[in-house]
Amino acid sequence: MTSSSTAPPARPRRRRRPLLLAVGAAVSLAVLVVGGFATFIAVSFLSADLDTRGEVAFDRPLAVPPLAGSRVEGDGTRVFTLRMQRGRSDFGASRPTPTWGFDGDYLGPTLRAEIGEKVRVEVTNAVGETSTVHWHGMHLPPEMDGGPHQPIAHGATWKPHWTIDQPASTLWYHPHPHGQTAAHVRRGLAGMFLLDDPAAKTHDGTLPRTYGVDDVPLIVQDVSLEDDGRLVETPSLLSSIGLLGDTVLVNGTPGPYVDVTAERTRFRVLNASSARTYTFVFSDGREFHQVATDGGLVPSPVPLRDLVLSPGERAEIVVGMTAGERTVLRSAPTPDRLGPRNRLAGDEDHLDVLELRAATRLSASAPLPRRLAPAPDVDPGDAVRTRRFSVGSQTINGRRMDMDRIDAQVEAGSTEIWDLSSDDGGPHNFHVHDVQFRVLDVGGEKPVAALHGWKDTVLVRPGRDVRVAVRFNLPPGAAGDDGAPYMFHCHLLRHEDSGAMGQFVVVPPGQGTDDETSPAPATTTHDH
Repeated sequence: MTSSSTAPPARPRRRRRPLLLAVGAAVSLAVLVVGGFATFIAVSFLSADLDTRGEVAFDRPLAVPPLAGSRVEGDGTRVFTLRMQRGRSDFGASRPTPTWGFDGDYLGPTLRAEIGEKVRVEVTNAVGETSTVHWHGMHLPPEMDGGPHQPIAHGATWKPHWTIDQPASTLWYHPHPHGQTAAHVRRGLAGMFLLDDPAAKTHDGTLPRTYGVDDVPLIVQDVSLEDDGRLVETPSLLSSIGLLGDTVLVNGTPGPYVDVTAERTRFRVLNASSARTYTFVFSDGREFHQVATDGGLVPSPVPLRDLVLSPGERAEIVVGMTAGERTVLRSAPTPDRLGPRNRLAGDEDHLDVLELRAATRLSASAPLPRRLAPAPDVDPGDAVRTRRFSVGSQTINGRRMDMDRIDAQVEAGSTEIWDLSSDDGGPHNFHVHDVQFRVLDVGGEKPVAALHGWKDTVLVRPGRDVRVAVRFNLPPGAAGDDGAPYMFHCHLLRHEDSGAMGQFVVVPPGQGTDDETSPAPATTTHDH
């Protein structure tokens, strides 16, 4: 998506918390006199949180990714084309920022297909580095998944194809090269992939659905810029989770506003940041309704005043407004933040994200339906085994990612319980390729209503283990043997790149094993 060509505005000021102001002048003196690393750590901790409330100008109209064009071949296959390329974007720095994008300078178009359709995406790599394109949340054969086993060399074209066989949902696509995912996503290679159900008129048809008008994608990212406009790509020494930016982009737009023209607007929110978890709230504390999770519609609209999304997670929300009013979508401190380490993860930050401006006259919107979709039908009582995954910043179950090792063999058509935990006292999350799962409990308690729908990515907080039920149905066209693996990993991308990832294969019934995922001593090498 090509960025706006308007003159760059002044970059918003970044306000640190009062505690930092109190130690202001003493900081430099202490570091110079003491010269101790302990002093550096203490000062960095005091100044770790960020506050941009009231500091963002909101002077740029929100860019909306265009819908991707496609052609339909004689056998009914819908064909999309994407080109990964380099560009330059205006993020408000003194100079344009070198970026990457699909079919443009930054981000990519929105792909859209219907359930039951055969699709093919012809992806050409022109960025000068080998990369991949993963279809995050998609149910498809492993060789079409776009993980690290499907590299696309510079100048090459990859043509994955599959049949859409899952509920209507908001998915996304992004690179997945092992060891380089964070950098490639941060530079701008990401876009949405929307799935529609033509038979669901009694449900989804009552929700706002005019793309770019009352059905608006929000790809939320955070970046930091060097003085010359280049993206900062080196995380802080004290941040084990990865790079936390001080500028929020929505659809590649800094300081964005959106003109609201209907009584209710559906926002498809994607956390495409590499490390930051957002707690979305409105500046006036207004209530909104969540209507979908990662994998599709929830059973009924969920009234909320805050929504937590970790990297890779999506949610669809419906926001009501009256004529002429304004409100700001913000990110607030995380509700269940635990301990000092979480402060360095950005959990104390206050960030202004997007201003909503309602027109003086609004078009009428249908009321929200009481029921949206059936609840996830995975029965934990059908589970054939339980696996436990302890996630660290470089390992899962003490093992770093090895492209030649299979960590789990799951049986086609079977259900398993996966027990997810943090092994290092820091925040993590967990993404499983190919499947959508049901969250059974978080910290031993029933999940909040916002987690009652299908999920493929879930936040894992220290001390709050998450249990999920997963059913491994074979996608159309999959062989069901142990030839090609899917991934599971932490979606904090620095962790993924550093080794917090494993592989599973889907095997015929009766051939599954549970030996591979038992804990092992941490390794000191990172095998590719």
